[in-house]
Amino acid sequence: MQARTTRFSTHDLPLGRDPASVRRRVEAIEQLMEGMVTLPGIGRKVGLDALLGLVPVAGDVITAAMGAWLVWEARNLGLSRLQLARMGGRVAFDTLLGAVPVIGDAADFFYRSNSRNLKTIKRHLNRHHPGTATVQR
Repeated sequence: MQARTTRFSTHDLPLGRDPASVRRRVEAIEQLMEGMVTLPGIGRKVGLDALLGLVPVAGDVITAAMGAWLVWEARNLGLSRLQLARMGGRVAFDTLLGAVPVIGDAADFFYRSNSRNLKTIKRHLNRHHPGTATVQR
């Protein structure tokens, strides 16, 4: 019998501090947070951010912590204070929106702070560490 493989394995989240490892790690976390499952009928991808947002208080705290972790990774890569402030502001805005019942759940569906923050990190990596770039499928 052959073992089933999951979409996210330990190989997807390398523990290294080198830029290539960080790139793979933040891309995997962003995928988990924003595009884990495609909703049938509408074809829109959602992830843990939208799903955990349905859980009052605890879900918002968990997603805020995961968003803050992306900002921490960006800090370790050497992004500027302005970029880090923008990224932190996106996470804070997403968290504040998520705290509002019903409206916050809809906002999590449309406002993807983690995807926006990943774009900022990728821009930095492409500029300062071009060897880490991967081919998009």
